[in-house]
Amino acid sequence: MFLSVFEMFKVGIGPSSSHTMGPMVAAARFLDTLREAPFTAHGVSAALYGSLAFTGVGHATDRATILGLAGFRPESYDREAADAAMEQIRKDRQVTPDGLAPLAFDPQKDLRFDFGDPLPGHANGMILAAHDAQGDVILQETYYSVGGGFVLTEAELASGEDTDHGPPVPYPFKSAAQMLDMARASGKSIAEMKRANEISRGGADNLDRGVARIWQVMEDCIERGLEAPGILPGGLKVRRRARDIHDQLLAERGRNLSAPHTINDWMSVYAMAVNEENAAGGQVVTAPTNGAAGVVPATIRYWLDHVPGAARSKIPDFLLTAAAIGGLVKYNASISGAEAGCQAEVGSASAMAAAGLCAVMGGTPEQIENAAEIALEHHLGMTCDPVKGLVQVPCIERNGLGAIKAVSAASLALRGDGDHFVPLDACIETMRQTGEDMSHKYKETALGGLAVNIPNC
Repeated sequence: MFLSVFEMFKVGIGPSSSHTMGPMVAAARFLDTLREAPFTAHGVSAALYGSLAFTGVGHATDRATILGLAGFRPESYDREAADAAMEQIRKDRQVTPDGLAPLAFDPQKDLRFDFGDPLPGHANGMILAAHDAQGDVILQETYYSVGGGFVLTEAELASGEDTDHGPPVPYPFKSAAQMLDMARASGKSIAEMKRANEISRGGADNLDRGVARIWQVMEDCIERGLEAPGILPGGLKVRRRARDIHDQLLAERGRNLSAPHTINDWMSVYAMAVNEENAAGGQVVTAPTNGAAGVVPATIRYWLDHVPGAARSKIPDFLLTAAAIGGLVKYNASISGAEAGCQAEVGSASAMAAAGLCAVMGGTPEQIENAAEIALEHHLGMTCDPVKGLVQVPCIERNGLGAIKAVSAASLALRGDGDHFVPLDACIETMRQTGEDMSHKYKETALGGLAVNIPNC
């Protein structure tokens, strides 16, 4: 099993990796299929199902789908160009992707939210179709956005097979137990094994440049969030808080009267800065999702700014270790809130961050596995019930608490020798089972929990 660090950490746009980035990626894939087709299409249409329908407007799923059909992709997204394209599409009622003739598309008629039963494969389903001049379907594909910006066709999902068809990697662990066995046998750290796997596929230079870009985008996102004032879009009128909290913390710095627990506010403000940017539709890194994008960068920033001996040169080890843990969670359970609740998003992110922090603070592979297990275990059962379907309440603060739990988990693991009662594999399997048992109301549909007990307007 191989999931690249660049699959676990993708540069994209807010507010949601599964509801914004995923549909845009699906639309881009559909255009690629259409370009290879032997016929010329006259128009296109889209239908959204399940969670994509119920919380689609709050997550800008409609906008993302339209822009995807117009040729936009998350990794190269330009907000000004997208705004101009949306205005033109509404006016002309057509999309004009590169390599294809103009395609008829009326956002009011050709994009449909289906609030009936979800598609059978996953809670996040969508059907894209191409039509001839008479309106008959000449090409159709079903896509599932399975979390973290990952997209599978109906056939890919149904196959149940590992979609990785690349050459073998040196350390192909599919479980935490295998990961630890390989670490003991090789004498390598988790980061070293992950690095060897990445180099075998993409080369050292690509890895180094890519990891450096991931952290740069994360850090830039924190800085923008710490500086931006205002009200977040979507109608809840949630006020950005990161800048004010950060200003207060800076003013208090150096005072002898500052309480020790103030360090928690530093962790939280870094995470909140990222997730306020995400809620505003800014550029973020999925880590492993947009809804949980603040946990990993906040933990890294806490380590850099507040832990003696921290060095930027170790950031790749942090991210590679975190990606290894995230890959295990995704492969054996889920990182999708629509599939398993927020335990799969912030819980997974906290486990990844705990593992990364433990690694850069000198933890053994056994201690790193323990840190990830502690962090994930104490998110089990967490629901995903965003108010008004927006990635704002409780998502923004929840990332701050996820970072605090990550730091606590890493610290506890480092106090031990790596021997512990609950294996990470058992915790991941428990999370999967809990997600299966959880009512769909609490899995990113905004039909239960806080989403219905808090006034939305």
